[in-house]
Amino acid sequence: MKLDSKIPAGPLAEKWTKHKFNVKLVNPSNKRKHTVIVVGTGLAGASAAATMSELGYMVDAFTYSDSPRRAHSIAAQGGINAAKNYPNDGDSIYRLFYDTIKGGDFRSREANVYRLAEISNQIIDHCVAQGIPFAREYGGYLANRSFGGAQVSRTFYARGQTGQQLLIGAYGALSKEIKAGGVKMHTRTEVVDIVVIGGQARGIIARNLVTGELTRHVADAVVLATGGYSNVFFLSTNAMNCNASAAWRAYKKGAAFANPCYTQIHPTCIPVHGDYQSKLTLMSESLRNDGRIWVPKAKGDKRPANLIPEDERDYYLERKYPSFGNLVPRDLASRNAKMVCDEGRGVGPTGNAVYLDFADAIKRLGRDNIAAKYGNLFEMYNRITDEDPYTTPMMIFPAVHYTMGGLWVDYNLMTSLPGLYAIGEVNFSDHGANRLGASALMQGLADGYFVLPNTINDYLATAKLPKVGTDHPAMAEAETAAKEKIDKLLSIKGHRTVDDFHKELGHLLWEKCGMGRNAKGLKEALEKIPQIRAEFWKNVNVPGSADDLNQALEKANRVADFMEFAELLVRDALNRAESCGGHFREESQTEEGEALRDDENFTYVAAWEFQGLDKEPILHKDELVFEEVHLTQRSYK
Repeated sequence: MKLDSKIPAGPLAEKWTKHKFNVKLVNPSNKRKHTVIVVGTGLAGASAAATMSELGYMVDAFTYSDSPRRAHSIAAQGGINAAKNYPNDGDSIYRLFYDTIKGGDFRSREANVYRLAEISNQIIDHCVAQGIPFAREYGGYLANRSFGGAQVSRTFYARGQTGQQLLIGAYGALSKEIKAGGVKMHTRTEVVDIVVIGGQARGIIARNLVTGELTRHVADAVVLATGGYSNVFFLSTNAMNCNASAAWRAYKKGAAFANPCYTQIHPTCIPVHGDYQSKLTLMSESLRNDGRIWVPKAKGDKRPANLIPEDERDYYLERKYPSFGNLVPRDLASRNAKMVCDEGRGVGPTGNAVYLDFADAIKRLGRDNIAAKYGNLFEMYNRITDEDPYTTPMMIFPAVHYTMGGLWVDYNLMTSLPGLYAIGEVNFSDHGANRLGASALMQGLADGYFVLPNTINDYLATAKLPKVGTDHPAMAEAETAAKEKIDKLLSIKGHRTVDDFHKELGHLLWEKCGMGRNAKGLKEALEKIPQIRAEFWKNVNVPGSADDLNQALEKANRVADFMEFAELLVRDALNRAESCGGHFREESQTEEGEALRDDENFTYVAAWEFQGLDKEPILHKDELVFEEVHLTQRSYK
């Protein structure tokens, strides 16, 4: 495997413009001759499918939900970044680029990140034209708020429903193309394998989740927009259906997997409340604009928050990071929350929580003003916890949220497997070792609306694509393998549920490869994961049949992939013997307990090549070159 990132030559600010001119184009009449498969219909997938159909390509779109409207993008709350500089507070494309590079702890590509910052302004214009109801100032101008990792206000938002509103816009564009016949929509359908013919991705095997039928689908290119792999940890902020299966199957068919150990821990989640919890709930990072985070100064102080005097409170982020305060990047906020709880100063029944307090903001701005900004978030918190955040501080604790790792892609967003593209969270490209808040929606829409439609044509115009049908032997072979795996899962008839195995695996990863990691714990995990996987294939119980709706079977198929993927995740974490961003190696920290990078040995993207489950994968190093920014130790003080 040879990795070619295809970064264009020339000045950073001119790369994307020149690249769009230099790539090959497809004649409008020839576009109708090409079929493109898009898997996933969240922000990245829906925007890509709609845009490519508008350009003239024939698109087959797939979602395991009953409607694209139910994609997990709908759960994003806080906002979407853009360098419009409407508040006139010093923002620019270059500053957004720099904040993203620095926030990712200098572990992402300059060219990709600058392109993202450049496109951000087009996204806002496009979404406003669609009618997205962004919050506005009294005079009608679009409103902005600040987010972690930045000292400017550049985040556009629609209360705490930004993802939902943006998805409605993308869904509207997609629905128009479905009606026009350019997009064929396949709902309640899950991809179970990628089909490779002649060294190119030429189709997929899909399973109808209602009938159980396996179907074959052929295309000239396949686009994965299937999100991240946070649910490998069992408890995460992701919807329970979110999984890594499509990306993992692509990896096993030849697509390199990059930086799998880069997992983001989000600092503002509702704490775990019991052993039988199936997922965690995110409270938007936007709450850190007006909420102040604190714990008691004394260990073991279990008094109610309103009985703890001001001089006995530790606003630890404001104390340690005076320049950024509560708006430090997510990795710093998460790690410091864990630190004070480990000291015995955590709050709540478990002691694994900190306060997010709005008393000062309500006193300064008024309750109505706070309700206008965050009312739906406060209501959600109240419904889940039965506590009123207007009168009692919220309790929050870090949780697994987003994954910066993903399938390796070049500047065109194509994986190392020709004809297979990865967009949105499923690729690794833009966030380095830590994603800044409000950048996920930005990347998803940038990839779908603006990047992929301008780069996929280069492949379709130049690649030799012999005609293949669903009767091709590779199609039959992939379908047979998928059926055999399903039959094997159903035949085991063991004594443990899928959730039981998933919980055991997730707990191991959280303990050994979560917020803090060390070589000893990672080696222990590498020994334990194959044992859990072997036990899974001997003792899992999957009831029902393969010929109808069977959610236990769906889950078993996905957890079987998690069992394999987890080993790669831990192996990557062990290999990266440095701390950077959200990846904190306890052996690599400053005297003040901050992450300590090793730029001499680890300034690269770790791209892993599959060699078989019984063999170690091959590590390829995609070297990171910094020409515009200087590698410095991050400081938010």
